[in-house]
Amino acid sequence: MIKGNIDSFETMGLVDGPGVRFVVFLQGCPIRCAYCHNPEMWDPNLSKTKMTPEELLAKMLRYKPYFKNGGGITVSGGEPLLQVEFVTELFKLCKQNNIHTCLDTSGQGDGYDELLDFCDLVILDVKELDKEKYLNLVGKDISKFTKFLDACQKKNKKMWLRQVIVPNFNDNEESVLKLKEFAKKLKNIEKIELLPYHTMAKEKYKKLGIKYRLEDTPEMDKQRCQKLEKLLKD
Repeated sequence: MIKGNIDSFETMGLVDGPGVRFVVFLQGCPIRCAYCHNPEMWDPNLSKTKMTPEELLAKMLRYKPYFKNGGGITVSGGEPLLQVEFVTELFKLCKQNNIHTCLDTSGQGDGYDELLDFCDLVILDVKELDKEKYLNLVGKDISKFTKFLDACQKKNKKMWLRQVIVPNFNDNEESVLKLKEFAKKLKNIEKIELLPYHTMAKEKYKKLGIKYRLEDTPEMDKQRCQKLEKLLKD
């Protein structure tokens, strides 16, 4: 029996996909982004809850009346592709119940071909486009991200792209325009979002005894981030 390692839920999410979303945050992540704000979710063995796809569906169906105007379920993380069998079975059940499915991922996984067949929308976290900078930022090479993106394109998946904007790293027009050109070459990109880096996780790192790599990096100015995002629409 498949059980998912779950960290938490958000029952009335409004930002992780269209409409009102039931958001599931799965435990476990294979990468170590310098700006990660949930280090407590790295270890898949530290999940707060274990549920079968059927159990999770039953919990979610209580909120189905709110899924009007394109709402549904979003599975995020951590990295949901670490639990690809669980997410695949969950999405199959969702489609049987006419529920819109969204996968929020950095593309760091394998064996997701069947999963994508039951996925209506992919929110893809674009960490960095330069290979060397990507490796330095997340601690893994970019090959799995590229492979996952190619699979989404072959299956004509609708996609949103997201990128965290960090001061003194990618908070410049050159980086944003590079993202824009990257997106132009792709199919079915419905939206591109820039997310301003914040420092709210610093205390978590201290409590966990983990070195925070961006200790001296200030928060990203939200207004400046909005100005950079306008470049994507010009």
